[in-house]
Amino acid sequence: MQEIIKKPRGTKDILPKESFMWQNLENLAQSVLSSFGYGKISTPIFEDTILFQRGIGQATDIVNKEMYTFRDQGNRSLTLRPEGTAGAIRALIENRLYNNTINRLWYIGPMFRYERPQNGRQRQFNQLGIECIGSNDPLADFEVIYVAIQILTVLKVKDLKLEINSIGGFNEREEYLLALKTFLNQYKDKLDEDSLFKLALNPLRIFDSKNSTVQEILKDAPLLSKFLNDDSKKHFHILCSYLEASGIEYSINPRLVRGLDYYTYTAFEIKSNSLGAQDTVCGGGRYNNLVEQLSGPNLPAVGWGMGIERLLLIINQSNDQSNILDFYIAPLDEEAKLISLIVSNQLQQKGFNIEMDFTFTKIQKQIQRASRKMAKACIIIGQNEVANNFISIKWLKSGKQSTIDLNSLDKIKVIYLNELSIYYKS
Repeated sequence: MQEIIKKPRGTKDILPKESFMWQNLENLAQSVLSSFGYGKISTPIFEDTILFQRGIGQATDIVNKEMYTFRDQGNRSLTLRPEGTAGAIRALIENRLYNNTINRLWYIGPMFRYERPQNGRQRQFNQLGIECIGSNDPLADFEVIYVAIQILTVLKVKDLKLEINSIGGFNEREEYLLALKTFLNQYKDKLDEDSLFKLALNPLRIFDSKNSTVQEILKDAPLLSKFLNDDSKKHFHILCSYLEASGIEYSINPRLVRGLDYYTYTAFEIKSNSLGAQDTVCGGGRYNNLVEQLSGPNLPAVGWGMGIERLLLIINQSNDQSNILDFYIAPLDEEAKLISLIVSNQLQQKGFNIEMDFTFTKIQKQIQRASRKMAKACIIIGQNEVANNFISIKWLKSGKQSTIDLNSLDKIKVIYLNELSIYYKS
């Protein structure tokens, strides 16, 4: 007997029971994003490797350790996309979408990074992201943060905490990096191999280290905020004033730098206490040089990304998920099939989600199936119902049973809503 083929480590099957949650999340997010004028963009899952090398940065863990890179039959170096921004900007440049307007783009889809799999983090993971391209105004920074909070609020993600920082422009960071290098060189004998590698390429990345000894050393490191010029300070101050005026609570984290080299000025993360150590559900910031860096015009931009798997983990933990299946239709014999089809069609036209049982087994077994599928009610149609032109409805939460005439199915929505109000109060 041949060995069963299993999915690769770090990947996940999304089964029918879960897929409605994914679709519901995307629909809710799209509704919010459309209301803010964001248009959906879809880019290839793989791109030329140089896009990510130039865009993300040679000194990042993503480029050095985590990318899935391969050569195709034409000997071209291609990479499965590890994040969404670089591809979105490439598409903007290649398709000349700019034309002196603000481009508001959003995307959703799979990304790929070779990381150690853990709860909410896979090697193939899904990301929702937005990019607001063409404005350097702090109002754009505020907008993308506000949009993220609106989406998380609609999804009922609780205990949100916004952390922000200003990391300045490239010139300010160059000055800071010299000071940081000077500081860290004093502790070279205590730095691990990974930190020594980053010290040579980009010491800013050492802040991402999980090594406790390194983190202890970094507590005394110089702060980037001390190297910011007046323009950077003003931009950050105005952003903070917008957040305060809108009643959005935030904290300034001077160590927050994000994991990608293209970030400038604003960096932020939105966290939720529901995830434990892996508590970041949204991360982003401003990247004013990336469009030009990828051979496009000089356009400032700001955006963020959200991990879908992490979002769903939080939603599952913190919310009572409402059932997707409204009615499970249980015909008890051959004669009930036609009535069941008519009832099924009418209920679907009224916007209800239904599923019909095809087994014609005993009513107890069909009710058990309805319960396992988390239906709100089981519609029973047997000989008595067919003969007298009505259906029986067993509400699975309360255990109550009611009947309704087939000519009065319009009333079912009122009955359904009344039962639902009892359902959620209990």
